[in-house]
Amino acid sequence: MAGARAGAGYPQLGAACGMTRQGARRRWPGLFDHSHDKPTEQPIMTTPARPFDVLLVEDDVADAMLIEEALSERGARNLVQVTDGVAALEHLRAPDTARPDLIVLDLNMPRMNGRELLKVLKSDEDFQTIPVVVLTTSTAPDDVTGAYSSHANAYVTKPVNLEEFEQAVQSIDAFYLDTAARPRP
Repeated sequence: MAGARAGAGYPQLGAACGMTRQGARRRWPGLFDHSHDKPTEQPIMTTPARPFDVLLVEDDVADAMLIEEALSERGARNLVQVTDGVAALEHLRAPDTARPDLIVLDLNMPRMNGRELLKVLKSDEDFQTIPVVVLTTSTAPDDVTGAYSSHANAYVTKPVNLEEFEQAVQSIDAFYLDTAARPRP
């Protein structure tokens, strides 16, 4: 809003946030109210009706903290973190557990790894419509192909650079929680 008040338009806001003009327009619809009488812009703030629920299946504590920090910078997020596939299924199947809007999944974990969990999730009628983004260090072509063959919604390799890592997580969040339409539970 401060950028809009200072005279920035969608192209400048998009560039400042690492997205296109169209991405900025989708991210902040109706930010500007153009009048034919005078060239003023009135910023409008939109907030989600409720915080988004994200299930993070990640066994690396440092990566989990970075992901949580990156998500919290974009707004209200209810983040639940579990360390493996078994714990994820226990959480999802527990009574009175909120259905997550997004699952962020690492591949390499103890007990039940991400590959196995993804197959279970996408074959279970109760969970198969929840978007699952694989966020992992692996760049192996077999892992990428295997994830998509098991119906992952996206595959993102964890960047080594801290700033790029944060941007990757925020891009996932922006697309799945702001842009993509989700089925109602």
